Amino acid sequence: MPPPRPAMEARSGSLEPGRPSQARSANMCHPMPSIHLHSLLLAGVSGHLLDRLQSILNAAAQLVFSARRSERITPLLRDLHWLRVPERIQFRLCVLAFRCLNALAPPYLAESVRRTADVEGRRHRRSSTTLTLVVPSVQRSTLGDRAFPVAASPAWNSLPPAIRTVSSFTSFQQQLKTHLFRLSFG
Repeated sequence: MPPPRPAMEARSGSLEPGRPSQARSANMCHPMPSIHLHSLLLAGVSGHLLDRLQSILNAAAQLVFSARRSERITPLLRDLHWLRVPERIQFRLCVLAFRCLNALAPPYLAESVRRTADVEGRRHRRSSTTLTLVVPSVQRSTLGDRAFPVAASPAWNSLPPAIRTVSSFTSFQQQLKTHLFRLSFG
């Protein structure tokens, strides 16, 4: 059986082996939009389920590059600029938290997220100036810790202050993805 051929992409009249074509990556990776759009629902799920989703993402990357299963997946994900599943979840949580804090989200979501500076007993603490969120306490650790305000607050609070204080939505998304990409791939 002949070895699989690398994906080809036309750039300025030449073909580069090993680069994914845009049509191929757009048409053949249908799990990507579902994983991206529904990643908010995945906050707090078990590591086993995250591993299964990561294997789907890895298979999609191998398909785009026509890579063998024995090839390392990290360089492929890095070349595609795809975040791993846990970082995708954190990305979506932080983006929605940003929208809530900047009145870009529906009111029922925006009311569920509270700044530390807005809490009466914490106004005079040092944490009130760092734009952190209050992590609500939960009664049940099985479902309560998967609720948006409970999952989004630690994700938001773990961001560097320089990212939390960005005012432009586009800038925030770019800096957040760069930060999570560096965490994921070094």
